[in-house]
Order: sequence, then C-alpha cells, then structure tokens
Amino acid sequence: MEQNRKLFTIGQFAAIHGITKKTLMWYDEMGLVKPAAIGGNGYRYYSYQQSSALETILMLRELDVSIQEIKSFMEHRSAANMERLLREKKRALEDRLAHLKRMHKTLESRHRDMRTLLDLDLTEIQVVRKERAYLAVVPLEGAAPTLTELERVIAVTKQHRLQRLHDAVYGSMVLVDRLRRGDYEHDAALFVELSQPVSQKGLHVQPAGAYLRAFSKGPWDDLPRRYEEILAYADAHGLDLGEYSYETGINESVIHSFDEYITQIEIPIRGDRQTPSPAP
Repeated sequence: MEQNRKLFTIGQFAAIHGITKKTLMWYDEMGLVKPAAIGGNGYRYYSYQQSSALETILMLRELDVSIQEIKSFMEHRSAANMERLLREKKRALEDRLAHLKRMHKTLESRHRDMRTLLDLDLTEIQVVRKERAYLAVVPLEGAAPTLTELERVIAVTKQHRLQRLHDAVYGSMVLVDRLRRGDYEHDAALFVELSQPVSQKGLHVQPAGAYLRAFSKGPWDDLPRRYEEILAYADAHGLDLGEYSYETGINESVIHSFDEYITQIEIPIRGDRQTPSPAP
C-alpha cells in the first residue's frame, strides 16, 4: 500500500518507463497522462497507479496508433474497444508486411536485372529454369494497349494490394502460334506478376520449368527479327515451345533513349528432357 501512495518526480517516472521528461510533458499537454500532483514549486509528480495507463499509451504508440485515437480510447477504456483497436492495427500491420514482402521480391528482381545488364550478351539464346508465377492478365483487343486497358492494369494492382506498378514485375504476353505465322503486331495480353496474390482465382499460371530466354535491344520494331532467331533456335534443337512468350523490360529505369531499351523474352519449353542443359 505504501508503494501505491508513493509519488515520483517527472524524471523518476520517465526513467522507470524508458522515456524522456519531454515526452511526459507532451502527453500532459495532449491530455493523455496528467500529473497526479503539482507541487508548490510547479514540479510534476506521478503516482504508481499511472504506470499501467502510460504503458498502454506507449504500446499503442509503438503500434502507430495516432494520438487522437489513443485519447479517444483512454477516455472510453474497455476490453471491447481495445480488441477493436488491436484488430484494426493487426490488419494494417499484416497489409504492411505483405507490402514489404512484395517490395523485397521486386528488389530482388530489379537487382537481378541490373546484375544481368552488367555482362549481358545480347546475341545469346539460352535455356533457364523458372519457378511458377501467378499473373493478373488484361487481354488486349488491338495491336497496342488503349487507355482503358492501361487503366485496367492499374485496377489490378489495387485489387491485389499493390500500391504502385513498381511493386511488381509487369509486361506483355504473345501467342507463340501467332509468332510462327509471322504475326508480330498483336500482343495477347498485358500482365502483372503477383508475388503473393490475395487469391489465385482467375489468375494466369506461368508454369515452372525450362524456358528459352533471349534479349532484344532497341524499339519494339526490332522484336520480329529477334523472334525469327529464337524460333529458328528452337527448331534447330527440336524444342516444343509453350503457348505464350512473356516479354518484360529490364532496364527502363536506367536509360535515356528508347533505342537503349532491352526486352527480355522468355518462352516455356514443353518436355524438359528435350532441352539443352539449362544455364546456371
């Protein structure tokens, strides 16, 4: 009981809770934790019983709860209100963690692209292995994306909780059958790769396995010539190509002219036993 009646100076109370006197004075000004008493000398004093309230405030601040939200809660403290507040912050933290995981994957992808650029052989066609990926797809009606289709891509990023297009890998898909017929003018779809999709329903699965990978430098008008070389390579090695070719730009952030633009082309190979040894 003696401990409960003890008063602490502002310096003592701040030290006990690992904060500064300035923080306690600010909480006083905001109406969160008022001193238990103010001496004749104007000094603030705090009681043992106030520790629980202060620790609650510090916990909520660590969870990024706003001062106004904390003040409202402290004025209406209850288990129900605490449960609701923690549930909301838990959901916000989970969204933030998911965003950080997506950013981490994007960082890995961008870093891999930059390493590739440092010693890239644009003439090479190689076989690589890829993990399965899930793509949100926006079909294209014409030869080039329209404003409506670009808006649909942006809507996809929001639907899957991506804050920006740079949070994901994006590109276009081309039907290999069209390429074999010499139709290089029509992309089948735009895509956004989702590292952690909210739901896999309705997404296009980019299969895991062996892929032909090649690069084309310059405007998209140069792609037909490169595709002719890729298809000739596949035929020469008896490779059965998959349904789609997946195109992504890998150096958009580091070029000054579209003449320097590098398109990465990846086409899945059916039947791994038919393929040359994949590159490491």
